[in-house]
Amino acid sequence: MASAQSTRTIPWDWYADPAVLRLEQERIFRMSWQYAGHTGDVPEPGSFAVTRAGHIPIVLVRDGAGELRGFVNVCRHRGHLLCEGAGRRETLQCPYHAWTYDLDGSLRAAPRCDDEPGLDRAALGLVPVQVDTWGPFVFVNPDPAAAPLAEHLGELPRLVEDGGVDVDGLVFHSRAESELEANWKVCAENYLECYHCAVAHPSFSKAIDVAASAYALEEHPTFSSQYGPPKNGGGGVYDAAGRVGRGQFHLLFPNTAINVMPGRGNLSIGPIVPLGAERTYRFLDYFFEPGIDEEWVTDYLELDDRVGAEDRALVERVQLGMRSGVIAEGALLARSERLIAHFERLLVAALAADA
Repeated sequence: MASAQSTRTIPWDWYADPAVLRLEQERIFRMSWQYAGHTGDVPEPGSFAVTRAGHIPIVLVRDGAGELRGFVNVCRHRGHLLCEGAGRRETLQCPYHAWTYDLDGSLRAAPRCDDEPGLDRAALGLVPVQVDTWGPFVFVNPDPAAAPLAEHLGELPRLVEDGGVDVDGLVFHSRAESELEANWKVCAENYLECYHCAVAHPSFSKAIDVAASAYALEEHPTFSSQYGPPKNGGGGVYDAAGRVGRGQFHLLFPNTAINVMPGRGNLSIGPIVPLGAERTYRFLDYFFEPGIDEEWVTDYLELDDRVGAEDRALVERVQLGMRSGVIAEGALLARSERLIAHFERLLVAALAADA
């Protein structure tokens, strides 16, 4: 039998170097579609909610006509964050000097501005970002010249629908948040392979068949996909019976994770956000079909919590190993870890692109 092929990873110092992260923020996160929240965060005219795209603070709003808009959540005067949390407002007012913006982003008023004849209000509106939706899922992109969200999603909506999930029929349930002492790429690459599942995720491996012969991997132009069928009806971990026949786990480049488990109608989605070169923030929004059995939801969320805790230990220990500086790079199995290689190709191409 031929030995397993391997390929080299990107340099390990890329996972701890602040200079690399600055380049990623500039050439990836400032130019990419990223999950920002759901339409229930801004349900009616006057609603607002803060989010972020990489390191860029974003505020989502519904203007008076009900149009969903997004702006950089930074006052044009002195750079103070404009909003916090979520709520409802007729205008957006900076708490520093009370510069006030309409919900279309235009500057409505600024104290003492009438005493400054050279002040051009029209040029001092909030900086807009692109906003679009897929079902109830809201995405933002700071790049005004970026291709539409639908183009970036590609076949992903069809794959999810063909797998038994009607995203328009899902109902938001809850959000789970976490911070990890690891580079965002470590978290993404851990997500992109289930080579570790049989060893590190015993409960998940009871519920999902993670054998190489059953667990499928696919590369797409803007995302990577994993598919796993239920094992023994969920292996006693949870009930896998339902119209969703197999698990789907997608990473939409650069950082949006999308999970569907076999069984009832469900989907969780959330970003992997760098807070620093060695710290990452994650959140997952959980959606379920209406009227779903709460016991099923509880069993599923308990499983997800266990997997999350196991992954935390894994990625934080990987970060410690990579940052030691003794070993320059790692090796990837060409078959089992092909999606990591795919992710790294997309990453390198984005970093090499002209700014």
